[in-house]
Amino acid sequence: MEIPIFDLKKQYKLIQKEIENSVKQVLKNGHYILGPNVDALEKSVATYCGTSYAIGVASGTDALRLSLLSLEIGKDDEVITTPFTFIATAQAITQIGAKAVLIDIEEDNFNMDLDKIEEAITEKTKAILIVHIFGHTMDMRKLLSIAKKYNLFLIEDAAQSFGSECNTASFDSPPQWKKAGAMGDIGCLSFYPTKNLGGFGDGGMVITNKKEITDKMRSLRMHGGNSNNYSYDLLGYNSRLDEVQAAILRIKLRYVDQWIKLREKRASLYNKVLSKIPSIKIPVCKPYTKHSFHAYTIKTPLRDKLKKYLEKHGISTKIYYPIPVHLQKMYKNLNYDKLNLPVAEKICKQVLSLPVYPELEEEKILYVAKKIVSFF
Repeated sequence: MEIPIFDLKKQYKLIQKEIENSVKQVLKNGHYILGPNVDALEKSVATYCGTSYAIGVASGTDALRLSLLSLEIGKDDEVITTPFTFIATAQAITQIGAKAVLIDIEEDNFNMDLDKIEEAITEKTKAILIVHIFGHTMDMRKLLSIAKKYNLFLIEDAAQSFGSECNTASFDSPPQWKKAGAMGDIGCLSFYPTKNLGGFGDGGMVITNKKEITDKMRSLRMHGGNSNNYSYDLLGYNSRLDEVQAAILRIKLRYVDQWIKLREKRASLYNKVLSKIPSIKIPVCKPYTKHSFHAYTIKTPLRDKLKKYLEKHGISTKIYYPIPVHLQKMYKNLNYDKLNLPVAEKICKQVLSLPVYPELEEEKILYVAKKIVSFF
């Protein structure tokens, strides 16, 4: 039996007619960049996430970079972030001339260790850029308190957590659930095809409740000005979401909650079987979060052997991530390799992500789980 880590064709076939009709309409209209579909998608995503504004950009990476620029973060500034993430998170900081200050992660949920944030804050710190990794949000109650205490910007990299939720109410109050990306100053979304809400190419979005950030973002994505009268005030970028992607994403947004529920169901099936294996740690789901399971990631010291075993049986897996940010070659000249981040380094040697996409049949989930049982 062949089981891929993703199967984007299956999802496409479920909504093929809707997608094709929508794309044909875009082609007929002849408006391909920042048109009515982008405008409608921005409004829909803002409503879904519970923010006042949403700004479409060309990618999740651009969402990060332009967000930092919109907050006027740059040379000699420091931004606290995680070493356990896709490289774009740290690269966006480095590319604008700021310094990425990396702190270690929590071993059970792979997010930044909240207890280590305050000790990393200096007079140069301007922001905290967090990542809600794999769909599990950080505990925003404590994080929001830290950001307020030190007057720091809080940017959420929610590329892997579209649809995830976090309880932001105080500990003795009724739950108050908010969407990932909607709790800090800025939330950054990615519409890369494999994401919870993925397009048919690159795309991204910034969400915020602040009009001044919105106005600056809209300028930055258009070369820093108004292309209608060719007047430019800022050193901007070409980072525009196109109409075809927006049209596709508008359709897929209608289904995203349904797909997240299917991800949760598949994760639950894995949990029932794999939780019985002592050599495996299954994903945690802390009480303050509603996990969207962008990835279902287990931990085992026998990761590499298990991966090869599963591949022999037709089961595709992924390692997110084999190398922490501070040990990447691109950061060697900054001496990041000398940082003491033992948990991140340990986790990178143990994590393995299993197929968990919504269209994956339950019998295939059980097949994967049983093969893992057989291995151990």
